[in-house]
Amino acid sequence: MTARHYHWWKHGVLYQIYPRSFADSSGDGTGDLRGLFSRLPYLADLGIDGLWLSPIFDSPMRDFGYDVRDYCAIHPLFGSLDDFDELVDRSHRLGIRIILDLVFNHTSDEHPWFIESRASKDSPRRDWYLWHGGRRLAGLPWRICRRPPNNWRAAFGGSAWTLDESSDEYYLHLFLESQPDLNWRNRDTERAMFEQARFWLDRGVDGFRLDVINYIVKDRQLRNNPYHLRWTFPRRHDQQLHRYDRNQPEAHEILRRFRALMDRYSETMLVGEVYPNEGRMEPEASASYLGNGSDELHLAFDFSLMETRFTGRAYRRTLERWYSAIPPDGWPTHVLSNHDKPRAMTRRCRGSLAKARVLAALLLTQRGTPFLYYGEEIGMRDGKLRRDSLRDPTGRKYWPFFTGRDRSRTPMQWNSGPNAGFCPPDVDPWLPLNTDYAGSGKAGGVNVEAGEADPDSLLNWYRRLIEVRRKRCELTHGSISFVGTHRKLLVYTRAHEERQVIVMLNFSGRERPAPPAGIPAASARILLSTHGDAPEARPEAPLRPYEARLVSAEGPANAEASARHGSGTR
Repeated sequence: MTARHYHWWKHGVLYQIYPRSFADSSGDGTGDLRGLFSRLPYLADLGIDGLWLSPIFDSPMRDFGYDVRDYCAIHPLFGSLDDFDELVDRSHRLGIRIILDLVFNHTSDEHPWFIESRASKDSPRRDWYLWHGGRRLAGLPWRICRRPPNNWRAAFGGSAWTLDESSDEYYLHLFLESQPDLNWRNRDTERAMFEQARFWLDRGVDGFRLDVINYIVKDRQLRNNPYHLRWTFPRRHDQQLHRYDRNQPEAHEILRRFRALMDRYSETMLVGEVYPNEGRMEPEASASYLGNGSDELHLAFDFSLMETRFTGRAYRRTLERWYSAIPPDGWPTHVLSNHDKPRAMTRRCRGSLAKARVLAALLLTQRGTPFLYYGEEIGMRDGKLRRDSLRDPTGRKYWPFFTGRDRSRTPMQWNSGPNAGFCPPDVDPWLPLNTDYAGSGKAGGVNVEAGEADPDSLLNWYRRLIEVRRKRCELTHGSISFVGTHRKLLVYTRAHEERQVIVMLNFSGRERPAPPAGIPAASARILLSTHGDAPEARPEAPLRPYEARLVSAEGPANAEASARHGSGTR
């Protein structure tokens, strides 16, 4: 594979870091940029091409960085602009790109723009946010029966409108009351936000992850959302069909203008969080934000894979629907875990390392860009937290019915020593560590040091998968064709030019016959297996319980597959 055909955001492996939880250098129990410096060699050795950092901007931290007070400053908790510049420089020297988390939908209520906006109805920045005088019930006195402009609900609970007493109008916030939504119909707002992005692009940032990008434009008439009866207690947000508070057509026009800005900078990218409606998986909605494949987002997250049952047939249906939704010139993205959802090791694998190996093989052999969540490669599970340890505003509000997002944000587990090597022994980490980092009895701990020492560890399985992925053009550039319809197996061929890799995944705890995959036996050899098979082992042998097997063969690519799911070389 030549360098000119290899694009870091398209063919590489990307890694999400929650900075508060990755590595602490200052000794205050919170991860920071200098802590990340010391761990860059580990990430380079793992084979990572790009790092997505959850927000590190200056913020009151009511939603842990997703409430931005200054888009052009680093929060002192994480370091300084000089530290960030050094991070970019060190990362680039190791061949690792940097992606920042950019929050377009809202700011903090402490942002100077909002402070000026709420100061007066005549403020030049009044229209940078969404203000409304409210409504009243017909025939009743205004002061007694004043109501918000519509029935929209905030994702974190309650009405999405708050009455500002000083200016006597409601402002919109689809998340916390302290996170007012920007008005993207105002072109001055758009220009100002694009200017924030330029600030970071000029400092060498390689891309942005755009938070809830499908929320940024709201219905011009502020019409009520229809109700949708479903069990969502205690959160009523998803008892509505979000027809008017997200997914408006004008959002695509804004993204096309932003993409034009990004294209002025060499080798940059945009990946968008397209949050689904009513908790349903909607790959078609996510794919729509790719535009024609070259004029909006480079990548869009679809979270269907996170919610898929642990069976071969279920994963095939999910993947085929996602591939079918992608425009011809678009590119898929795959993810199993992130900072908002329970970890896949807990949610889908139930702590089973055998299942985790199968999912790792699934993620890293699909057509498209895989994202790993920090600690996924060592098998980190959700932490078990008491109520008094919770920091997430949703967990604190809805406990015990909903425990929030803290359990998937516990500190990275580097070794079996005090505080798992995340922070000094005499410091309390910002969230309690998952106790499995140290192990118990004969069981080894879940940490990087233990994983590196064990040739058969999950960590070393990830390293081998990433190494094979990088060496085989079929796995980065090839088409994909699914084979058979077995409920417990998932089998597919990745083909590029005259070479093929067939991937066989057994999602059951029983031995299963390997389905015929059309590969000539004479040219077939095992590239990689969870069960440690040598290349000379029989590629067509039955699949053992929870086995992932990659088989290589020479031969013509499947033309039907290329037509159906793309060659991957566009």
